[in-house]
Amino acid sequence: SHRSHSISHLKPSFTNQFLKMATGVSVADNVSFAFNEFKLKRGDFKLRYFIYAIENKTKIVIEKQGEREKTYEDFCSELPENDCRYGLIDLDFETDDGRPTSKLVFISWNPDTASVRPKMLYSGSKEALKSVLMGVGIHINATDFSELDLETAILPTVKKFA
Repeated sequence: SHRSHSISHLKPSFTNQFLKMATGVSVADNVSFAFNEFKLKRGDFKLRYFIYAIENKTKIVIEKQGEREKTYEDFCSELPENDCRYGLIDLDFETDDGRPTSKLVFISWNPDTASVRPKMLYSGSKEALKSVLMGVGIHINATDFSELDLETAILPTVKKFA
């Protein structure tokens, strides 16, 4: 039993390596820089959100970015109805006891209506992007717009971390 325990703690990193190899998708160089500036709200990266796409089935790139004035609704409206994306948003909200706060939320948009190949590519490549977005503790998977609903789906999850 000791042996199986020592193996189990290796599993997560093995899985990540396997997923990266499985899809062969890497993360564009500027994603990490943009993310770190975004966290610090510096320079051109005083933003509300990023939307990431997989380009040429090989690379995760920043497809869109939303200015600081944009809202969660703007973010959702930029997600394609029938194709997959990843998103990262700096979400402002009030805790249940009325304190204003914000959290970085990673959203994996994998709509039921997307075709099988992109779905597999996006779900298999997610860990590569998550490994670059260090310190984002809230990950949400959405397969249709109801699962993106702020009041019923997103805030109840995010408030657990507030």
